[in-house]
Amino acid sequence: MIKKEKITKDNVVKFPSKLTDLEKEIEAVIFAAAEPLDVDTIESKISKKANVAKLLEKLQQEYSNRGINLVCIKEKWSFRTSPKVSSLMTQEKTVEKKLSRAAIETLAIIVYHQPVTRAEIEEIRGISLSRGTVDILLALGWIKPRVRRRTPGRPLTWGTSTAFLDHFGLQGVDELPGIDELKSAGLLRKGQILGGIGESSHQDDDGPEDEVSDGLLDDDFLDGFVEEDA
Repeated sequence: MIKKEKITKDNVVKFPSKLTDLEKEIEAVIFAAAEPLDVDTIESKISKKANVAKLLEKLQQEYSNRGINLVCIKEKWSFRTSPKVSSLMTQEKTVEKKLSRAAIETLAIIVYHQPVTRAEIEEIRGISLSRGTVDILLALGWIKPRVRRRTPGRPLTWGTSTAFLDHFGLQGVDELPGIDELKSAGLLRKGQILGGIGESSHQDDDGPEDEVSDGLLDDDFLDGFVEEDA
């Protein structure tokens, strides 16, 4: 005769043991604190004297398997999200940042004069070109290095990328509006030619990048793109 063993399956959820009043007070004090607390600070806030260090160790054990842990860092106690579920607390947010006036004007020059060198961009804008402006356009993937000119110094030229065309829904740069179309739309200032120096005065090379005395594009047009000063 085969003896059958009775298997008992424990499906009972085991909750943490019941906390004493002092442990509840310590728990509440730490939870409500704006910053981690040391033992002396916690002891000064509870109703009566006790071995706070020992009670903290007990609470730490109680919270060890929860979504929130009681941790001690540099002798100060605080509640922290458990590393096991910390990924659930991650929030991704896309922040839209407007281009600066310098970046918009530099991009416009590259678009209509590619391949164009840094010196040519500076001549057209009438102001020195900062490295940061180029870095922003490179990070967006809208411009890319082209060939080097066969002139003294072998300057590098810049042009637009496929990502630029994709972003603006263009098949090619030939679909961009011409000078006459920009003028008729009021996007160019009177008497200016995109790519011509016009009547703008040159500034010193060490002048601030964002101070353009005579921009290529109309202010009303740039207002939709340029980041406002705080």
